[in-house]
Amino acid sequence: MGVHQYFKSLSDLELIIRCPGKFKFQEHSVASHSFKVTKIAQFLGTVEEESGQNVNWKSLYEKALNHDYAELFTGDIKTPVKYASKELKKLFGEVEEEMTRSFIEKEFPTEFQAIYLERLKEGKDETLEGRILSVADKVDLLYESFGEIQKDNPEPLFIEIYEEALRTILIYQDMNCVEYFLKHILTDMLSERFTEHDELTGITVRIIEERGN
Repeated sequence: MGVHQYFKSLSDLELIIRCPGKFKFQEHSVASHSFKVTKIAQFLGTVEEESGQNVNWKSLYEKALNHDYAELFTGDIKTPVKYASKELKKLFGEVEEEMTRSFIEKEFPTEFQAIYLERLKEGKDETLEGRILSVADKVDLLYESFGEIQKDNPEPLFIEIYEEALRTILIYQDMNCVEYFLKHILTDMLSERFTEHDELTGITVRIIEERGN
């Protein structure tokens, strides 16, 4: 018992594979996803700060690093399943929150429990940092699915994941970092040569135009 178990659990996050049960050319663990989301959030936060926004970097880093820790208890749930309905998403969130709370109350010394209950809670909220996290999480998901599409993975799920990720990013299109992503980064992504280039470009344009109407 104790913080030792928390430190030990960090290695377990390397063993939890994202989007399980589907053929992938490249596997991604929850641990690697958390690292990438933190790096993406750092850049998006920099764009916001350079645009005049006041970024709470401590909050942003904590939200990004910890945002999927609860998957230690539940495993990774495929995005189209997890977000199939608001009720289902809410239920998953409640289960993750309760299991995380139980772990903290069992393993952490009393004087650190309140701190880690705050750190490991759902970080996607309406603060600037929570919104940046929401975008960064979906940007990495977009890249994970893009990598499989680019390699000509025949599994249609990755097209679905790409579409869902892009639609979610566009919810935040009023943010400076999303505007930058759409104008500079997404266009670079789509300019790369790969088998499904025309189809993916068409899907991207359609989703962006739908959001603009």
